[in-house]
Amino acid sequence: MLNLPTTEERLGKSPQRLVRYFVLAMALVYLGLGVWLWWTADTATGGGIITLGPTARRVLGSVFVLYGLLRFFRGYQTYFRKKPFSDDNE
Repeated sequence: MLNLPTTEERLGKSPQRLVRYFVLAMALVYLGLGVWLWWTADTATGGGIITLGPTARRVLGSVFVLYGLLRFFRGYQTYFRKKPFSDDNE
């Protein structure tokens, strides 16, 4: 079996540092996409692959905004919130 170093050993730091910022960035992408769909719901769309009407764009935009908020708050709780001190460790 090959004795390869782990990613943490190669980089000298945990890859979780990058993952937590990527999770928040993706949440902002979903929020931005949802807001953009809401904002441009009444404008005519060009000949794209999928053409959606104004109602469908607003519904899809709402779903993206809600999903982006959910991902942002769950990512913040998972990666940035301080863990409360527990008395169970004694």
